[in-house]
Amino acid sequence: QVQLVESGGGSVQAGDSLRLSCAASGGSFSSYIMGWFRQAPGKEREFIAAITRTTLNTLYANSVKGRFTVSRDNAKNTVYLQMNSLKPEDTAVYYCAAEFGNNWEKSYAYDYWGRGTQVTVSS
Repeated sequence: QVQLVESGGGSVQAGDSLRLSCAASGGSFSSYIMGWFRQAPGKEREFIAAITRTTLNTLYANSVKGRFTVSRDNAKNTVYLQMNSLKPEDTAVYYCAAEFGNNWEKSYAYDYWGRGTQVTVSS
């Protein structure tokens, strides 16, 4: 069983930056593709970014491409999401997730989820 714990959320102004972290325990971290998703009130959970196990290939949603950067440190069992130039529409609960497969963008493909961290961006 893998446990994921997100941290780093908060309330910021438009244009600010935040870095989210997700610490994993209880499994072989480098075996998983790690993804970030978010869910705003009244909306479905959406894919944000993902990073592969060891080759560190990345994939981003168009809505965050060029502003967000996903990275991971397999030695620390941690994945990060650097968020720059934040906008009010980025306001959501952000989740990290781990999957054994290769369906990067599909939430149903992910095997383990964190409980989320709130990001609020005011204008």
